[in-house]
Amino acid sequence: MKRFYKQVTVEAAEGGFGVRLDGRAIKTVGGRPQVVPTRAVAEAMAAEWAAQGEEIDPALFLYRDMADYAIDVVAGAPAQVIAEILPYAETDTLCYRAEPDEAFAARQRLIWEPLLTAAEARLGVQFLRVTGIIHKAQPVETLAALRDELEALDAFQLAALRNTTSLAASLVIGLAALQPVADLDALWDAANLEEDWQAELWGKDAEAMERREKRSAAFAAAARFAGMAS
Repeated sequence: MKRFYKQVTVEAAEGGFGVRLDGRAIKTVGGRPQVVPTRAVAEAMAAEWAAQGEEIDPALFLYRDMADYAIDVVAGAPAQVIAEILPYAETDTLCYRAEPDEAFAARQRLIWEPLLTAAEARLGVQFLRVTGIIHKAQPVETLAALRDELEALDAFQLAALRNTTSLAASLVIGLAALQPVADLDALWDAANLEEDWQAELWGKDAEAMERREKRSAAFAAAARFAGMAS
């Protein structure tokens, strides 16, 4: 699609703020008014529109897509979205470890254990560490505490969490990324620990690195989106 607008602005709207293209308000994919809770989010979305060239590239709309998802999907059915996110805790990357005598297990303990113990301390729960890839259920109390944590988030935070968690394959990392003082680079490296380990052993693949950079950008954008929306 060719670019069809010249001016991008942000204006106050009922319930928040919205982007205007040549003075016209935008609707979500679902046809609802695209109104976000803070000016910061609206300005980030406006920057995406302003950065488009003569041809519009939908892949560049990271903030817009999260806002639309929050408005069209999460706001009307938060319990359903929580039910989609919570299973990541059952198979959380940080909980599945190599055999204790393997070199990679030491790296996992060094990088992953502080993240897990921090989550345990904050939530007052215990995560089960699993050796190997055979699934083992996490304690019921842990899952209940995580559900409470998710239920306390608003629609825009849940939209962001859906992305941070799925990209990291870890609810622990996904939630940590939403913390105000999160070290996003360190969290992303933790999520990709096994991939980096393999690269150390066998060398880096250019295509894989390019995919990782795109996913890293999406992860960071989701974390920033949650912070701006709060």
